[in-house]
Amino acid sequence: MTIVLIGPPAAGKTRLGKRLAKRLGLPFVDTDAVVVAGHGAIAEIFAEHGEPYFRALERAAVAEAVARPGIVSLGGGAVLDPDTQADLAATRVVLLTVRPEAIAARITNRKRPLVTDLESWKRLVAARTPLYQSLADYTADTSTRPIETIVEEIARWVEEGRRSERGQSTQQGES
Repeated sequence: MTIVLIGPPAAGKTRLGKRLAKRLGLPFVDTDAVVVAGHGAIAEIFAEHGEPYFRALERAAVAEAVARPGIVSLGGGAVLDPDTQADLAATRVVLLTVRPEAIAARITNRKRPLVTDLESWKRLVAARTPLYQSLADYTADTSTRPIETIVEEIARWVEEGRRSERGQSTQQGES
């Protein structure tokens, strides 16, 4: 089983993904970390080679990660690739959302080349939200609730899905 976490930058995909993987006893892969390990800092890749080059590296990391069972955290823009969108059809997709007032402190580390301030984050999220929502099987907001509460809710949804897969039910959760 592959569970993919999507959502805007600073929604907590990596932090939550690691804990969810531990809770479910599955391996964890952060596709941004895979790109960084193989090619250097994302901001430097953007600066030296441009966004299309980064997206190609990201696409390769995503294709490899979603081909195996586990919890996979995608970079915020990975879902823009049509091949990635097609890959996600064969997985269970969790959208992590976050309100702007909750992310101000999360975006100050300068590791996100497309998000330089709160306004750029808001524009990026507004543009991507319809796509995120169209891909999601379950949605959880990470703005203020304890991460362990969110992890437990998602884990229960995953476990219930395992039991009901034979009935082909699709669930949409809102937290």
